[in-house]
Amino acid sequence: MKILLASALLAFSAVTSFAVDGPSIVGKWKIHSNIAGNESDSECTLTQTGNDIAGTCKGAEAPEAKVTGKVDGARVTWQFDSDYNGTPLTIKYTATLDATGKVAGTVNVDPFGVEGDFTAIAEK
Repeated sequence: MKILLASALLAFSAVTSFAVDGPSIVGKWKIHSNIAGNESDSECTLTQTGNDIAGTCKGAEAPEAKVTGKVDGARVTWQFDSDYNGTPLTIKYTATLDATGKVAGTVNVDPFGVEGDFTAIAEK
């Protein structure tokens, strides 16, 4: 019985250790998006304090924007405000961070309700 209990505790500590020490969203990322057939590239630099994400994103033709977001286990969300021809936009990313550090998910452009997908690769 003691061996079974010790094995269960060891397995639980390995799972919680992965959650704490696993892949991180912190760093500089190259983002490739495809939104309604329009492809674009941007760079985001993200930091994390607790479950909160902060940082900046910059597209090829857009000024640098401040990012806010959250981490919930492997799920990551962040957003920033921008504009298109004078119309304010909010760009929202929802992704999963896998064990290899790959980030992929969906991107939504409000208020237009246009959605697409994206992948992110960490810069080294």
